[in-house]
Amino acid sequence: MPVTNHYHQLHTPLRATPSSSSSSSSSSTSKILLFLTLLPVSLATIAFILQWRGGITDPLTLLSPPGSHHSFPGMDPSPLSPLSHSHADCVNLGRTSSPSFPYYHNWNLNFASSLTPKICVTTSTSAGLEQILPWMFYHKVIGVTNFFLFVEGKAATPEVSNVLVSIPGVKVIYRTKELEEQQAKSRIWNETWLAGFFYKPCNYELFVKQSLNMEMAIVMARDAGMDWILHLDTDELIHPAGAREYSLRQLLVDVPGHVDMVIFPNYESSVERDDIKEPFSEVSMFKKNYDHLPKDTYFGMYKDSVRGNPNYFLTYGNGKSAARIQDHLRPNGAHRWHNYMKTPNEIKLDEAAVLHYTYAKFSDLTSRRDRCGCKPTKEDVKRCFMLEFDRSAFIIASTATQDEMLKWYNDRVVWGDKDLKMKLLRKGILTRIYSPMVIVQSLRESGVFSSIIASAPTLSKENFLLSIDSSNSSRAAASVSLPSRKVGKTKESQATTRKVLDTESATFHEVAVPPQSPPGIDDHTLDQSS
Repeated sequence: MPVTNHYHQLHTPLRATPSSSSSSSSSSTSKILLFLTLLPVSLATIAFILQWRGGITDPLTLLSPPGSHHSFPGMDPSPLSPLSHSHADCVNLGRTSSPSFPYYHNWNLNFASSLTPKICVTTSTSAGLEQILPWMFYHKVIGVTNFFLFVEGKAATPEVSNVLVSIPGVKVIYRTKELEEQQAKSRIWNETWLAGFFYKPCNYELFVKQSLNMEMAIVMARDAGMDWILHLDTDELIHPAGAREYSLRQLLVDVPGHVDMVIFPNYESSVERDDIKEPFSEVSMFKKNYDHLPKDTYFGMYKDSVRGNPNYFLTYGNGKSAARIQDHLRPNGAHRWHNYMKTPNEIKLDEAAVLHYTYAKFSDLTSRRDRCGCKPTKEDVKRCFMLEFDRSAFIIASTATQDEMLKWYNDRVVWGDKDLKMKLLRKGILTRIYSPMVIVQSLRESGVFSSIIASAPTLSKENFLLSIDSSNSSRAAASVSLPSRKVGKTKESQATTRKVLDTESATFHEVAVPPQSPPGIDDHTLDQSS
């Protein structure tokens, strides 16, 4: 027994040791688990506090005007900016697919004078603020700095033009008698390459006015120190796909120095409802241009794409172009630019496009009818419209009832067939583009448009007339557009003068590029036979 007790006493501590070790191990494990639990919670709390307080100052915000602390979704610093490599770089890796809108610094989108290249847009418009402001500020967001607006109709009223002239970088040119007289003395009005469009109403007349206004805008752009100029209508938006950020400036920065002009193939809006009110905010589906599709796909799906209309596109299909500001530059119609001293070196972009929101609203049918005084006959509409769909639409709008017009619009314009729509989306004929919608909706929701309108000065009639004189007195001496109702009624002597212009001039300068339809199925048949 004594031996047994002694043995028991010797081994009792040995049995107690594992229990003590287990307790210590359990305590260590608990501490580790507690640490691992608290660590992410602490980090998340710190991140939340930094985000709530604004975090570390982003170098880019130092370039922004005071008070401009809000931005669009996905508006990360440009990867090309020397100031962009900050703590946000790791975050950017996780969302590289988000669009980047690098020029939104504050609500009125003023830019630093060092921003290059400097890009301007010119247009001839009679639209209201509901169309002009979204169009203008969208292009400001993607890097356009200056706008030369040739206004008439609604756009020239005090309510609209007072707002436009209050926007930095905007030059408004009104139609006055002095402007009309000066335009009639301009160089291109007295040349032959545009002569085939003279003395015809409606679209032909607009084409001439656009060309003459573009001639004037070139001089104004040079005086303003611009590097690039584009001519766009207010139902067209540049889509700078293919650039390293959603930026027209970045797109043009990458253009080689020897290139004079850049062609943007146009995509056409494909509306899915007949009650669209704000196309830029409501339309996301577009039909791709022939230049951005495989030939087999384009011609193979041609009949499905046309849906009984005269052509693949409702209206034009030859895109728009941007020109580098240089000596001897001239317009070549509303769609192209040219040079008096050389054949310009052009490139056509593989991804970027101009989005044309044509007939996007049902009211576009009647608006075209109301602007043209042609007879609704197949023969007379040829004098007014260059493209077949415009002719058909004018006749329908002039002869049909409201219900008949709506049915025609749904049959010919609205994409209501879901199966056909899905088929063409899968084939790549139709595509979804959301960036313009996001930009315009964000601008509207942030109060940009309402702020611009509210801050515009209210002028009396006398002061408004003085502002017109002031605006037009500072215009370039190049040209001014013709009176809209006098193009077809100019004195016979002027027409005779133009007929006897030197024939060498006619052969030296190619005819202006008109709006052209995309290739038709007959063109494909001819290509195969040859």
